[in-house]
Amino acid sequence: MVSDPYSQLRQAMVQIIAAHADATKDETGIPTFDARILAAMEEVPRHAFVPAEIRAYAHVDGPLPIGHDKTISQPFIAALMTTLLDPQSGDTVLEVGTGLGYHASVLSRLADKVYSIEIVEELSRQAAIRLGEVGCGNVQLRVGNGYHGWPENAPYDKIIVAAAPELIPPDLLQQLKPGGRMVIPAGLDAAQQLMVVEKNPDGKIKTRSVLPVRFAAMEGVAGF
Repeated sequence: MVSDPYSQLRQAMVQIIAAHADATKDETGIPTFDARILAAMEEVPRHAFVPAEIRAYAHVDGPLPIGHDKTISQPFIAALMTTLLDPQSGDTVLEVGTGLGYHASVLSRLADKVYSIEIVEELSRQAAIRLGEVGCGNVQLRVGNGYHGWPENAPYDKIIVAAAPELIPPDLLQQLKPGGRMVIPAGLDAAQQLMVVEKNPDGKIKTRSVLPVRFAAMEGVAGF
């Protein structure tokens, strides 16, 4: 049996996430994160989804550069967003902002199908390789403008977005299934909020802010 030199680092990362969850429970309203999600994050080899030169830092609780002026999100934020999303085994999930594929790999262990769209072609190409190497067969990738979603496979049970538009994109709202949920950062650069968007069975939209965040602005938006 081949030893995994990163397994203890992933365990420590999950413990830090749990401590951070407890420290922010008054803001988020979530005292503990879903055990399924923490287990998935402990299982996914996060070091496989960062550039080789920074693998030693892959499990630090902070964002890391992945090239093309993009980052892999802080583990705590990834865990929080996934907990808010609440992916279930039968769900079809749309992810906007593949990066190098880390969050898609986590989601692939929690949902039935993951469609992930990335605006930077080279990142999407690298993500396909990395996801293949760790055996994520239920993730489908596309290069394109995530502001407009992926209409061919809509509607989606859940949508998660890793870049911040000023306003929630109408196309993403349209592609969300009635009864579905979206987690998205939105707002002006200095005043972004992590938002949970829910579409009632009758199609009405309800939103709530969770906590202030700082994401890269969404590309592909008119005027960007």
